[in-house]
Formats: sequence, structure tokens, C-alpha cells
Amino acid sequence: MKVVVASTNEQENHITELVDQLYTVIFPKFFPDDKIVELKELNVLQPQASDKMYNANLKDAFQIISSLQALIAVLELLHEGKYEYEYKEMFERNTQNLNDYGYFFPLTFSQFKDAECQEGQFSQFIRPANSYMI
Repeated sequence: MKVVVASTNEQENHITELVDQLYTVIFPKFFPDDKIVELKELNVLQPQASDKMYNANLKDAFQIISSLQALIAVLELLHEGKYEYEYKEMFERNTQNLNDYGYFFPLTFSQFKDAECQEGQFSQFIRPANSYMI
């Protein structure tokens, strides 16, 4: 018999927050809005119930959180141009981990590396600086 500990609501919420961070902070730095809409339509980082490998246990939730955090860190540092080989290895390892758990992530390291910088561009996906209308 094996005892499995269920993931907490906080972990589930954190996974959702990290996916949201990728869509609202990271992707707008690399892709125009039409590409991000296409990613949403493809259900990138949204596991389907039919092929969901994630069983909502503590270990799996930790693996998914760690992989999402690693991707975010790599992509935030990508334009510095240092340690490209190490970043590529880390990126590929974590995207494979996400795909193994059913979190569909079809993007490659070169798509981010070769992407035209979108910083400073207006995007519907960027979080507003505040929520007040003036």
C-alpha cells in the first residue's frame, strides 16, 4: 500500500497564478497579441481532462510549480545572452516535465530566443498597473 498526500488548495492556486504570469508577463515580452491568442486557443498550459496525467497529489503539484517557476526564470533572463546552453537545457527539461504531467507546452527555446522583443508594445494581455479608472 502506498500513501499519497493530496495537493493543497494553495498549491493549485499557485499553479494557476504561475500560468497566468506566463500569459500576462512573459509571453507579451516575446510574442504579439495574435500569437498569444493562438496559444490560448491551443490550450497551452491548460491540461485537458482526457489526457491529464496530473493526479493532484503533493509531489506532482510541487513538480509542476517548480517547472513553471524555472521556465519563468529562464525566460526573464533570456535576453541577457549569458549561459545560453545552460538555459536551453533547463528550458527543455522543464517543458518536458510539464508535458509529462499533461500541461501542453509546444513552444521551443529557439522560438523565444529568436522572437522579436515586444517590450514597450501595447498588449491586451499585460496586467494593468492599477485597477482605477481616471
